[in-house]
Amino acid sequence: MLIIFDVEGVLLNAEYLPVLAQMMGPEKEKQIWDITKQGIRGEIKWEEGLVQRVNALKGIAFEDAKRIGENLEIMPGAKELCSSLKKAGWKMIAVSGGFTIITDRLKDELGLDKIFSNELIFTNGKLDGINVHVTSDKAAVVIPTIKEWGIKKEDTVVVVDGANDLKLFSLAAFTIGFCPVDKVKEKSDAVIEIRDLMLLFNLLEKKFGHAVLAQRNNR
Repeated sequence: MLIIFDVEGVLLNAEYLPVLAQMMGPEKEKQIWDITKQGIRGEIKWEEGLVQRVNALKGIAFEDAKRIGENLEIMPGAKELCSSLKKAGWKMIAVSGGFTIITDRLKDELGLDKIFSNELIFTNGKLDGINVHVTSDKAAVVIPTIKEWGIKKEDTVVVVDGANDLKLFSLAAFTIGFCPVDKVKEKSDAVIEIRDLMLLFNLLEKKFGHAVLAQRNNR
């Protein structure tokens, strides 16, 4: 079994760039939030909004960017859910339109098998740009790993919140909107409206049965 998570708004209870923008004052924070929401709602291409936001935040110090990223709150229930799935032998992937500066910690803290994300560029210790590895077609970056692992669509679950994540739904037989925007809610097999990922465990148990979630002694 495989589960694929979005990161910001799903595994992390925050959107990184708007939090980072607080350092530059309320007007900058509002500007970044407005572009972020447009991307999440699918009103602009994710890549376009990403470049706009990073350009607007150029000059922020690496130490500040790293500190803020390390202190973003992990979603309630995420550690318990991932621990339970790991013990049951599930594979876990996170796909983020965000950055390694916020996702690297999750591999250890949540026991994820793979994380795909973009990378902020710092020159002389200051934010200077971005390397885009994950586009608005998030499925494209994950497909080679799924093929390598030989996992079937019927054994795959996807959990997202934003319209920019919807192409991931093509990879899964069970799709879940987690506190999602309307476009995601309309296309999800199930929806969670409370910010607690352990509620997902109950949905998985109903869908796949207790045996698929039981701890494996050989793990």
